[in-house]
Amino acid sequence: MKKVQLKIYLTSFLLGLGFVSCTDLEIEETDSFISEGFQGLENPASALEALYGDVRGQLADQANTYALLEVTTDAQIIPTRGADWGDNGRWRKLHQHEWGLEESDVITPFEQWNKNQLSASQILDERSNSPEDVKLEARFLRAYAMWRILDLYGQIPFRDTSLPSTALPEVLSGQAAVDFILADLDTCISGLPVLTGNSGDELLRPGKAAARFLKAKILLNKHIYVNQLTGGGGSPDAGDMAQVISLVDAITADGYALEDDYFEIFKESADSETIWFTESNVQNVIYAPMHLNQYGLAGGGGWNGFSTLAEYYDLFEGDPESNRVETDLTPLDGQEERRGGVPPEGLSFTGREFTEDAEGYEFGSNVGFGFLVNQQYDLDGSKLQDRQGVDLAFTREFVDGTGSTNLINNSERTGIRIIKYNPRFGETTLHKVQFRYADAYLMKAEAMFRTGGDPTEMINTLRVIRDANPLGSVSESDILDERGRELYTEGWRRGDLIRFGEYLRAWQFKNDGEIGNEKRLLFPIPLPQLLANPNLVQNPGYE
Repeated sequence: MKKVQLKIYLTSFLLGLGFVSCTDLEIEETDSFISEGFQGLENPASALEALYGDVRGQLADQANTYALLEVTTDAQIIPTRGADWGDNGRWRKLHQHEWGLEESDVITPFEQWNKNQLSASQILDERSNSPEDVKLEARFLRAYAMWRILDLYGQIPFRDTSLPSTALPEVLSGQAAVDFILADLDTCISGLPVLTGNSGDELLRPGKAAARFLKAKILLNKHIYVNQLTGGGGSPDAGDMAQVISLVDAITADGYALEDDYFEIFKESADSETIWFTESNVQNVIYAPMHLNQYGLAGGGGWNGFSTLAEYYDLFEGDPESNRVETDLTPLDGQEERRGGVPPEGLSFTGREFTEDAEGYEFGSNVGFGFLVNQQYDLDGSKLQDRQGVDLAFTREFVDGTGSTNLINNSERTGIRIIKYNPRFGETTLHKVQFRYADAYLMKAEAMFRTGGDPTEMINTLRVIRDANPLGSVSESDILDERGRELYTEGWRRGDLIRFGEYLRAWQFKNDGEIGNEKRLLFPIPLPQLLANPNLVQNPGYE
């Protein structure tokens, strides 16, 4: 079958001399002056804005990059509900670790992030005569794009814009890729402005803290990246961990701090935790899990798809069979704040603002915060129902029409839902947090642990702020669990599970034959890219 696929792709490639791919990285004439290859951009500032636009769109999507980062883990799952969410097994294959070479969610991110890093390199080319601030932001976005490719695919096809357009991009991997990205980030740390906590809309642009955050993230995973094409393994370097600690301390010194009210962080307003956010529409991450009969959306109800596993929900403190909050969003006793809860009746609000007394508001929502399980309620406190007239009670388990646990033939009610960006704050808000301080804080705690330190006090400081009980001591699994509780649905779960050696373990619905399969630590290089650039080689296990 593989040979047939290659023949089909090769035939198409030879017939279409104008074949375009992001590893071939052809440059459109509208983007630059063209004679013998790239000659510079006419308007680099405009090109930078276009690049930001691409990044915003990619980070707003519930599919593609987000799907690879979350749906391939224990944190997100999309069962087929009747005829809904079947999509030829697209979502099931990701969660079950059964993806192949032709999945759109595997192919599209490779093309997108490679396009982004080429666009940034064009801006950085001396012939574009870009202003220094434009170059610094382009350098950050190039580092970000190249990191995404390295993290997901292990190989970065990099085009030197000074070479003829017929030259094949070289491929960076392992130590060479890490060094290249870190060099870009060091330049950013030196030249980008200091943006402090609560800087508001200024954080749409990267500051020193954003560059330091990304550098710390890469150093924390460096032993993974350096060895991912040569059998994996390795352990963190003490010097790298010391740098992580120093980088986070510098972020703290800029005025970033843990925020006391967890769900306020995800509003369209300034807070002390946000380090970098994008004007990405949060609509998709709101609509994807919500049932059609839940209110608070200008465009009607939700899409009734994305859910989470009961085992992930059970990481949080609280009654596993109930997740309720009082009318003022106060969690019930013994329930930590981050788990959120279902209000017993609708909560009123106006526009994008919410206050505790909820008096005089004109609009309402019956959608809770965090993990939504069991009965959902209408604005007047009556029970919501699904489209068949059955009480809308989200279940912990995924059960088909015969009563069997299954990922297909589910009802509209199966699966615990997650709402982190709440429609009461605006369902089309252009404010999505990408880097935040709690993540940096936990990176420092992990770096301390990996070099023999005791991060128990740090972890407990965070837990007390989140209304969770302090721990007597902290183990490696405790740190992973704390990251799972703090950062759910923010795109970090896959990387965390890989770094802690848990990505290949069993979880509900994963194919038994894929448990322990190391090829799943990377995604395959799309076949058209292999044909377009012979410098690329297929990742181990996908040959």
